[in-house]
Amino acid sequence: MRKADRLSAPDPEVAAHLQRLVEAQIPTYETMTPAEARQAMAARAMAAAGPRAECEARDLVAAGGIRLRIYRPAGSGSSCLPFLVYFHGGGWVLGSLDTHDGLCRALCAGSGCAVVAVDYRLAPEARFPAAVEDAEVAALWILDHARELALDPAAAAVGGDSAGGTLAAVVAIALKGHPVPLRFQMLLYPCTDMNMDRGSYAVSWPGLPVTAATMRWFRSHYLRSPADRRDWRASPILAEVLADLPPALIVTAGYDPLADDGVAYCERLREAGVAAERWHFAGQIHGFLNLGLAIPSGLATIRDLAAALRAALATSGAA
Repeated sequence: MRKADRLSAPDPEVAAHLQRLVEAQIPTYETMTPAEARQAMAARAMAAAGPRAECEARDLVAAGGIRLRIYRPAGSGSSCLPFLVYFHGGGWVLGSLDTHDGLCRALCAGSGCAVVAVDYRLAPEARFPAAVEDAEVAALWILDHARELALDPAAAAVGGDSAGGTLAAVVAIALKGHPVPLRFQMLLYPCTDMNMDRGSYAVSWPGLPVTAATMRWFRSHYLRSPADRRDWRASPILAEVLADLPPALIVTAGYDPLADDGVAYCERLREAGVAAERWHFAGQIHGFLNLGLAIPSGLATIRDLAAALRAALATSGAA
């Protein structure tokens, strides 16, 4: 069992942020209805947003009415760009194009790549596998229409945070046989096993915004029944074959119940011969990359992620 007293203390700015949450008596998502939690997440995203990186953004609609937002570096014109298909976090219940607008802008501006954010259906209104189906349909549509969107289909990556990281991992597996393979997958503190029983689910510290109880609340709204936990589209670590997937970068945080999910998935990818790298931030919490004002060190990590994305897609021979 992983307990906080067996970890290093949270980073000072993280500890200060958590203390503010405790003092403000901020309610946790699992104490709310999904509608209330969505409003709370949107408000927190707005409050945490710092200056927005300069880039061009426009909304469009893919097959099936799936909303997308495409970001391009300022001044890129009609150049054919490498790109990242990005799935937002929020436990498959929360989140939107707007809650992750700042993160997508920062990745775009920092990498020089385009970012295409996907607004998939949310639970409990649309339970599993609706989000997975939307993610795959959107990714395929973007690849099929890449040239007309001034994107380079030979330099494509998938990525996401939390639930979005799960979707990105699943899409990478589902698209393994695509004629033009994906080049990279960026999985930011993903959930990879719906059993939710690894040691890091015991992590605790006052004020943590995401705990084991939060994750199980998300799961209760997302899955149709316990049997869905065994479906690899919900638990990508259970996929029978993980060979021949694109190189992966997995981010984990010490004060995050999902930390061991990232560790285990990285190990499975490596065992399958996939180039998988893991960046671990021992003193950080789940969601720290979206908390630029409260946790400024996350901004430096985003810059490093953008650089890793740029390097990964440059190796494809993209311009």
